[in-house]
Amino acid sequence: MSDVKTDFVEGFGGAKLALHTVGQPGGRPLVLVHGLFSSAEVNWIKFGNARILADAGFEVFMPDLRAHGQSDGPHDAAAYPSDVLVQDLQAVIASLNLVDYDLGGFSLGARTAVRGVLAGLAPQRLVLGGMGLTGLSGWARRSAHFIDAIDRFGTIERGDKAFVAQAFMKSMKIDRVAARLLLGSVDDTAADAIARIAMPTLCVCGADDQDNGSAQELAAALPQGTYAEVPGNHMSSVTFKDLGRAIAEFLA
Repeated sequence: MSDVKTDFVEGFGGAKLALHTVGQPGGRPLVLVHGLFSSAEVNWIKFGNARILADAGFEVFMPDLRAHGQSDGPHDAAAYPSDVLVQDLQAVIASLNLVDYDLGGFSLGARTAVRGVLAGLAPQRLVLGGMGLTGLSGWARRSAHFIDAIDRFGTIERGDKAFVAQAFMKSMKIDRVAARLLLGSVDDTAADAIARIAMPTLCVCGADDQDNGSAQELAAALPQGTYAEVPGNHMSSVTFKDLGRAIAEFLA
């Protein structure tokens, strides 16, 4: 997408975070956070979903998480305190002076958005992509899977449950030292905390995606949850424009 603007903002500890923007200046602000080992480019821009949302009237702000994309990936453990991604998200939103806005995320981005709301962020509407109820409360198990893939990187053979994660890390040229530190900073979210997510929330998930548990269960647990199904699995659902259309319809 040729009209994407990229700036850099300061996150926790002075880390440089890339912030990609598309859409009409003055359009309704929408902040979208990508998933683990991915980037704003891969999750939102490359396959046209950011363009769909921009054409629907949104100004879409898409940060690269630390240790991802064009953002810094420090190798100092002190740069990865508990919930550092929430602190980075708070810094991004503060840098944009956003008060009335919507917030969304995919996978790790959805976890970050939820924990951001629990920490005090107040978007008018929330979008959780590729996320189920057990994906929020059972992060330790999920994190262990990715740490194992990092630790065995280069030796994992096809058929191993970690093979897809290894292949994605290779294609995205992930800094494994920084990514491993980041994984240790992400916390579980207790199931009973979900009831405190009071704003209208879309749980949108691929029809073949159970990586983070059931999105239908998550929608049912939310006070104002709505479920939408799109094509694909956890890796492929972001490649279908149905994802952007479902988000645009919900936010319309």
